[in-house]
Amino acid sequence: MRAFSLLLLRISLGLLLVIWGVDKLVNVEHAIAVSDRFYLGVVSAPLLWKMFGVLQLLLGAAVITGLWQRYTYPAQAIVNGITLLGVWRSVVDPWGWYLEGTNVLFYPSLIVFAGCLVLWAFRDEDRLAPGRR
Repeated sequence: MRAFSLLLLRISLGLLLVIWGVDKLVNVEHAIAVSDRFYLGVVSAPLLWKMFGVLQLLLGAAVITGLWQRYTYPAQAIVNGITLLGVWRSVVDPWGWYLEGTNVLFYPSLIVFAGCLVLWAFRDEDRLAPGRR
């Protein structure tokens, strides 16, 4: 059960990175809008978003396959941690009772981040990753 759970967690978290990486490649306007809304417009250059999309896609593929876990799992946690920071209001006040601009649909960012930490913490238990017994 443990190995299957880690496999499912690894695949689902990796697919999330792949999906968002593809989104950055095919809908760069969406990436810029998200940057403007949640990250103070820090990155608004379309070429940079396409590069981020490729890197995110590659990171997601590495996570799915379980490759280079020592490096990809912390990188995944950083990427999803940045996302969590961007939507912190929705985690603290999902219904917008006290904070403006929240959305209950962003609350799972906390769960995704926690999943990244679990996957990272139990990487030695992931027996269904390539090269593992």
